[in-house]
Amino acid sequence: MAPRTTSPSPPPAHGAPDGPPANAPICPGGSSPRPWDEVVALASDLIRFDTTNTADAGGVGTERPAAEYVAAKLAEVGYDVTYVEAGAPGRGNVVVRLPGADRERGALLIHGHLDVVPADPAEWRVHPFSGEVADGYLWGRGAVDMKGMVAMMLAVARGHRRDGVLPPRDLVFAFVSDEEAGGFQGARWLVDHRPELFEGVTEAVGEVGGFSVSFGDATRAYLIGTAEKGAVWLRLKARGTAGHASLLHDDNPIARLAAAVTRLESHRFPVVLTPAVRELLEGAAEITGVPFDESDPEAALARFGHAARLIGASLRDTANTTRFDAGHKANVVPSTAHAEIDARVIPGREEAFRAEVAALLGPGIEQEWNSLPAVETAFEGQLVDAMALSLAAEDPGSRVLPYMLSAATDAKSFQRLGIRTFGFAPLRLPPGLDFAALFHGVDERVPVEALEFGTRVLDRFLRHC
Repeated sequence: MAPRTTSPSPPPAHGAPDGPPANAPICPGGSSPRPWDEVVALASDLIRFDTTNTADAGGVGTERPAAEYVAAKLAEVGYDVTYVEAGAPGRGNVVVRLPGADRERGALLIHGHLDVVPADPAEWRVHPFSGEVADGYLWGRGAVDMKGMVAMMLAVARGHRRDGVLPPRDLVFAFVSDEEAGGFQGARWLVDHRPELFEGVTEAVGEVGGFSVSFGDATRAYLIGTAEKGAVWLRLKARGTAGHASLLHDDNPIARLAAAVTRLESHRFPVVLTPAVRELLEGAAEITGVPFDESDPEAALARFGHAARLIGASLRDTANTTRFDAGHKANVVPSTAHAEIDARVIPGREEAFRAEVAALLGPGIEQEWNSLPAVETAFEGQLVDAMALSLAAEDPGSRVLPYMLSAATDAKSFQRLGIRTFGFAPLRLPPGLDFAALFHGVDERVPVEALEFGTRVLDRFLRHC
């Protein structure tokens, strides 16, 4: 499919007031701050809340202070705020609704998570919970994943309410907990226990999409998330005969499990071109003028620069060992050994993946599977057009392309309600920035200009969605 090129000025959406001309201030004049003028300060404040999620199922959530901050900022401009603790004490969630011009249309959900993965201050150039602004970047855990986008959502929600914006449809803003542990005590809990908060929602936008990839010096394409691989967590167990380590052993569970895991780690799963991946590679070929060879899709990855690693993970299933646990003393062969595998599976491949993994592991390896489903939608429709138009208005000549995320987001929970989900957290990134490496990485940071750009795009998008 050819990449979309759009006119720089979006037309009025059905039932919505006319939008601003391209590159013009969206809220000119007046004393109220514009959303993009306060987004960096909001993001910095949010980063300073240590909302580390250690995935301890029996623990207390850390999101409450950040959720209360968000709730106060929304109440300040007149929203009727719903605050809910989901699944466990401290798992704070905030949901507000901005009524639109056409209440009969399906509502749009804009969702973001407040929790972050752990960060060791000793490894960072700045403290990971400082929210420091330096060298043109906002630094800290969550700057990319995903308090930057949460701040964009908060800034735009505040601006719309403050300025009396009437969007074309209802907008539901959800600031949720526990995404970094699968969302079971966040979005999943809300979907299962408080579905009325999302009444009438038919489409949603969330994280890890809408960021730019540069092709040479002239062309930027923004990747819209239209699919996610399924997430599979596999716990393996081998049993053997315990005994003194000085004796001969031919029933060592550690050795058996290590051999099985090595076979799995060495295996390359087959390449599968999903619609999103095919459209992405064909679109990049059109932009660059380098033909796409379907027989060798991995050869096309080089044209994506730093994003090649992210794109490459969408071509095939992956299975990586993340934990290995066995033994309690150096001179004792234990009776059991355990390993944990994090796998990401292409839509429609889970049954074949399970069979392939079982064959690789071989006999004598017990398997416990836990999974979240894949997400997939078509790269078409009014919402996609609104994304493209809003990006082109701020970055004339840019393109949009679909892609499949190899990780998991709260889209997996919201699709349980029949909601069509997209990844759209717009950022215009410097060509040399290794964006994918910043997710869960040391020295996580986001360009200040990218946050301000993304806020302008999000503001414009929500006026025409």
